[in-house]
Amino acid sequence: MRFVPELVALDLPVGPAFIDHVRSAWDRGDAVAPLDQRLPADARRRTLDALRPTRLVSADGLTSVLDGDLVEPGDALVVTTSGSTGTPKAVVHTHASLAAALRASNSRLALDGTECWLLCIPVAHVGGFLVLARHLLASTPLTVHDHFEADEVMRAARSGATHVSLVATALRRIDPSLFTRILLGGAAAPSSVPDNVTVTYGMTETMGGFAYDGRPLDDVSVTVRDGEILMKGPMLMRAYRDGAMPMTPDGYFRTGDLGILHDDGRLQVHGRRGDLIVTGAEKVWPATVERVLETHPAIRECVVRGVVDPEWGQRVVAWIAPVGAAPSLETIRAHVKESLPAYCAPRELRIVDALPRTSLGKVDVAGLPDSA
Repeated sequence: MRFVPELVALDLPVGPAFIDHVRSAWDRGDAVAPLDQRLPADARRRTLDALRPTRLVSADGLTSVLDGDLVEPGDALVVTTSGSTGTPKAVVHTHASLAAALRASNSRLALDGTECWLLCIPVAHVGGFLVLARHLLASTPLTVHDHFEADEVMRAARSGATHVSLVATALRRIDPSLFTRILLGGAAAPSSVPDNVTVTYGMTETMGGFAYDGRPLDDVSVTVRDGEILMKGPMLMRAYRDGAMPMTPDGYFRTGDLGILHDDGRLQVHGRRGDLIVTGAEKVWPATVERVLETHPAIRECVVRGVVDPEWGQRVVAWIAPVGAAPSLETIRAHVKESLPAYCAPRELRIVDALPRTSLGKVDVAGLPDSA
């Protein structure tokens, strides 16, 4: 009888049981779909709707049969995108794309498999699952934390963990010098990082970072057309769960990000196409303004977006979580104008205690107070 592979959703915390279920599923030829344990009920339901698994393993070890869809032979992982708005999309990766991502990463970082990785970000995202995959596919030593806790992360480093994947908000809370190498992904990187931090650029569809410190990894082809970054490589997803594949006729994946590919091969990412602010016919990239704002000593974290304005079309607005007393708009505008044209300076400040974030550290734009 011909074997038909299934999709097994794993609704349990990362740990020995989770790892055993991944191994068992892969041994049978099934694919796995990790569920983020922090999801509230509505978000969990939407995620399951996008994943459409055929089986669900719960924390008590019970397996439920669901009315989902099968997967194709060779599929290994189905994971939802982590965008801050809209319905999640489920991305299908194969054993081949997973192995290609690890091979390219290991080559760029000159790893030999003796490193001890710390897993402290969700395996429901590709960045976390790739750390786990290093252990599953190559028996790389692994320390597992089921969540990020700064003191515990630093304690793990002092106890032998040498490599870790983090997001920017987590990096700010630890002493990075404790690690040999830190891969930084998820949200936009700070304006400067320590020498042992590698800034990655990628997405769920590309099985994580396909460019490190602005340099595409081996076997990755990157081009820019009409300002949009396009990528082609063996770590690219097979398809979305609904079968869609946003590819060009010559096989490139449309990232939806705008940027520049410099003559020396370095990729510079401006941001999502929809994030571009056009104010009085001038174009402003939020990430550029954010990097300048983050250098102000009174700003702990910030995000910049465009808000509809009857006079300017859009006005530049900055949401700021201050350090101590909030700076004035005039102070912030003067600071930005020291480095950027005047039209880049925010015309409005919205002060918050902290920026709302997704589980991967990206700013939850829909959750910003009075966001437009």
